[in-house]
Amino acid sequence: MRLLLGLLPALLLASCNTAERREPIPPPPPPSAVLPAIPSAPAAALGPVLDGNGACTGPAPGTAAAIQTGIGECDLVRLKGRPPTDVLVGEGRSGREVQVLYTEPGAKELYFFVNNRLDRIVR
Repeated sequence: MRLLLGLLPALLLASCNTAERREPIPPPPPPSAVLPAIPSAPAAALGPVLDGNGACTGPAPGTAAAIQTGIGECDLVRLKGRPPTDVLVGEGRSGREVQVLYTEPGAKELYFFVNNRLDRIVR
């Protein structure tokens, strides 16, 4: 039994040292090669939009008759008839993302835009 216990480590080491050659594992690709970047539309291509102060960067198209999904940022300001209380402008996965806050008597309205199109309203 002692002989078997003495040979066991040698047998285990011998099985690790095989003559088989393995190819090295290639390194993973850089993150930019795995997921392509989603191109965002430049603000100029979106038409007139709101800046961080709530002012339009150009004349509003004036085609929207009601506040509903799909209207532009400047159309919202035109339809409301006054500048917003606050505006947050940023870049997200889908491109330009803007949050427009209007404080109404007794309530607040938050308008979410993606690429100059009204996406949703929270009241």
